[in-house]
Amino acid sequence: MTNERPVVIYPPGEDGGRRVRAGVRFLGMAYGLLDVVEFLRLAGLEDADGDWLRGSAMVEWRGGGPDAWLNGPRDA
Repeated sequence: MTNERPVVIYPPGEDGGRRVRAGVRFLGMAYGLLDVVEFLRLAGLEDADGDWLRGSAMVEWRGGGPDAWLNGPRDA
């Protein structure tokens, strides 16, 4: 079964970082919403910003939404 949402942000790890994946490609560990935005821009999704991440059907947030960071969001 394929994931219909090509961008997946995983639950926070012990250090508070969340793995970010686009399709089969691992983009990095995000410690706030701006990290996710930057990873997606570097991957070619230039329209990505915080509002887009919060409302896009292309994004699957696992273990909490865009405001769920272990130590609280570093950026909003």
